[in-house]
Amino acid sequence: MEMPNAVLFARKLDAALKAEQKKRQHFYKIIDENRKMEFINGEILFQSPVKLLHNEATGNLFQLLKAYVSTNKLRFVGIEKILVSLTRNDYEPDVCFFGNEKSKSFTPKQMQFPAPDFVVEVVSDSTERTDRETKFQDYAAHGVREYWIVDPDKATVEQYLLQSEEYELLLKAKDGEIESIAIEGFRIPIRAIFDEAENLAALRTLIAD
Repeated sequence: MEMPNAVLFARKLDAALKAEQKKRQHFYKIIDENRKMEFINGEILFQSPVKLLHNEATGNLFQLLKAYVSTNKLRFVGIEKILVSLTRNDYEPDVCFFGNEKSKSFTPKQMQFPAPDFVVEVVSDSTERTDRETKFQDYAAHGVREYWIVDPDKATVEQYLLQSEEYELLLKAKDGEIESIAIEGFRIPIRAIFDEAENLAALRTLIAD
């Protein structure tokens, strides 16, 4: 390798990573249940309050997924304050799902979690770039099998499936149905994420089935 300054570069990188790790430990000390915080690429990020549309879409989807997973004993669904700790970054996904294999060792007081099997991020003006770039790449790199990006302003859902360590777009739509690959049998009307009446109807169907 023809790189005379390789040793100097390695030292600088090592120093930067140590400084980042120190900041990450500080993040773990100050994080609490009342603020949504994430540690991304060496920075502590505090999330702004969300719009009503964002809150409703997140809650509607969580309600449907929770009902389905609980009814079928598929294990564990988290919302917003589940801290997912990856190699370098810590995220609090809007909605996430862990199957039986990953969640069988979870404990009641556990506060940090591995990469989920399924993640949903509901985009906002302040998070869209991170959701579509940093998290998109990081979730794929850590084996999150399925990733949904929900846009409450446009009332659309994008469904990405992990293929050969990269995400491929499977569906982008604002109506019709969406069926999860990572969560077998979970199929809902897309409008049920954004409309309360549609949500209640879908919830009744999931519970009845």
